[in-house]
Amino acid sequence: MSSTASTTLSPLYPDVKLVPRLNTERGGADHGWLKTFHTFSFAGYWDPRYMSFGNLRVINEDRVEPSEGFGTHGHREMEIFSYVVSGELEHKDSIGNLEILKRGDIQLTSAGTGIRHSEYSRNNKSTVHFLQIWAEPHTRGLKPKYFTRHFTDEEKTDKLVTVVAPIGSEDVNEEREGSGPAPVQSNVTLESTILSPGKSVEHIFPAPASGETRRKGYVHVIQTSGYNTGTAKGSRVRINGGLELSEGDGSFAWAATGDKLHIENVGATPAEVLVFDVE
Repeated sequence: MSSTASTTLSPLYPDVKLVPRLNTERGGADHGWLKTFHTFSFAGYWDPRYMSFGNLRVINEDRVEPSEGFGTHGHREMEIFSYVVSGELEHKDSIGNLEILKRGDIQLTSAGTGIRHSEYSRNNKSTVHFLQIWAEPHTRGLKPKYFTRHFTDEEKTDKLVTVVAPIGSEDVNEEREGSGPAPVQSNVTLESTILSPGKSVEHIFPAPASGETRRKGYVHVIQTSGYNTGTAKGSRVRINGGLELSEGDGSFAWAATGDKLHIENVGATPAEVLVFDVE
């Protein structure tokens, strides 16, 4: 995976390098009870080109059948967050949390020195569709913590809303349930938007990490119109006036301070898009 992709993919901001990660290229499997896609190497999918991106380690797009789920298992030294698209996701963990998460909810587990949890689709009529995201922490040996946040569709419509951000960032607080972005012990920020046809938003890249010349970003278009392992379809967006992505597609980005990701909905239906900013 190179940061020297053709600038014809980004004519509005030619210094921004884009490398698409198409839906058909993602790893994944259909286990019956679980239909999953993997942006990075995970479980039975392994590709040395896609092990991580900065401290971003996992982007899994999962659909879990009613009354099925991930049994109790352990994590340590990882920041794990779930972005619920539809359905109901039950989270239960070893530090006393039990919660049903629904559309618009963000749940973040800072695993620290170790935590055990389970995740189930407890609605017996509908599948739960969510993105499971892992980021490597910047500090090890922390006490496990749990946070939830909620963002309505109205809040995200035609606006780029920060839903996860590093502790110490603007508007971030460490309340278990509160306003503002969920706090993460990692140098990764997640923004979300629901773009109407013809509308656009922009992400402005901050300064890269000390010693680095470029900032990293990743754009993902959520598969809101249904499970599809083939060529991406459904809602469609254009990045920086060039690269076009549909549901399930994504793109890596490298940029300097002040460069932009201009995301425009060029399709006929609303597009739900995630933007990761990685130091």
